[in-house]
Amino acid sequence: MRPVGTDEVAGRASGRTAIEAIGLGRRHRRRRWALRDCTFRLPAGRICALVGPSGAGKSTLLSLVSGLTRPGEGTVRIGGEAPADAAVRARTAHVTQGKPLYPRLTVAETLRMGRALNPGRWNEPCAERIVREGRMPLDARVGTLSGGQRTCLGLALAFARSPELLLLDDPLAGLDPIARHRFTALLLAQAAEHGTTVVLSSDLLAELDGVCDYLLVLGGGRVRLAGEVDDVIGAHALVMGTHRGGALPPAIAAHTVVETQTSGRHFTTVVRRKGPVAAGPWETADPSLEELLLAYLRAPDAPALIAPSAEPVSARSRRPPGNKPGIPGMPRNGPPGPAGRTDGRSTDGRSTGEWSTDGWKSPPGGAAGTRHDHHSGKGAAA
Repeated sequence: MRPVGTDEVAGRASGRTAIEAIGLGRRHRRRRWALRDCTFRLPAGRICALVGPSGAGKSTLLSLVSGLTRPGEGTVRIGGEAPADAAVRARTAHVTQGKPLYPRLTVAETLRMGRALNPGRWNEPCAERIVREGRMPLDARVGTLSGGQRTCLGLALAFARSPELLLLDDPLAGLDPIARHRFTALLLAQAAEHGTTVVLSSDLLAELDGVCDYLLVLGGGRVRLAGEVDDVIGAHALVMGTHRGGALPPAIAAHTVVETQTSGRHFTTVVRRKGPVAAGPWETADPSLEELLLAYLRAPDAPALIAPSAEPVSARSRRPPGNKPGIPGMPRNGPPGPAGRTDGRSTDGRSTGEWSTDGWKSPPGGAAGTRHDHHSGKGAAA
């Protein structure tokens, strides 16, 4: 689990909303929709992985959130305010894919420009540290830097602004493994120390595990998966075994099948739970974040899943009383434990796998006779 700083804990405990989008949409040159009916909420203090295939609308969403473009339909709010507001712009940093920099300026001149444009918010030691670790001579012109160095310089400008909301559009592209490790360490430190909310778009799925604690998956311009990483992973199961006649065993097929890979008689499938996975001649585990994301990317027709934490507050307030947003396979939305208890245990103290004040507590070991190991690799980058 990645470290969580005091500021980040305070931001989470406040229940503040960093981003809320309702019915957000934008067309590409008045033709096809780049983003359509995009509705979600991102709580403050999270590091959110923004994932999707090419053309899914990731860059469009980040441009709408940063106020670079305006929506064709729907609304987006940053802390309850419009992205175009001057106060919101001052608290938001956005590193686009192109990393636009002035090629004739030197590195030192670029940093001086950043300081001049961000009075009162500029963190000079932070900028200098990133430039130093990126091995960029201060007198080198930006146009002579490598792609990875230009990325590091763009990140230096963004981090040094001390933003409350940091939007990063594929920042890991062009970085070597060592530079990526430095970047993720810096990102974790920034979030932990300052409570910065981060939206990180990336196609390097393995790099997101252990770094991001929130998830937003786009597909076809719409939200397909959203919520806390642990909640979303806990709603699914990775099942491995053998099949007969090319079909999944009925006990497995009874769940919502997201995606199945077969090799001879062996199958590996990701399912969205509709309760405990029955015991049988197969192995059951939690999928890693990478396995879950790959399953949804390979199965564009899989039904969407929006966790309660990702549902906009305004949408919840319009819902009739008692009408909870049930999510198949996510038992944390179920009723309290037996005898009115809310601690997830029965009257004899045994875990029931129900909702508790600390979140969903699954029964130890899952269903009887199954192996239920979580191997998401969290903490690898912490």
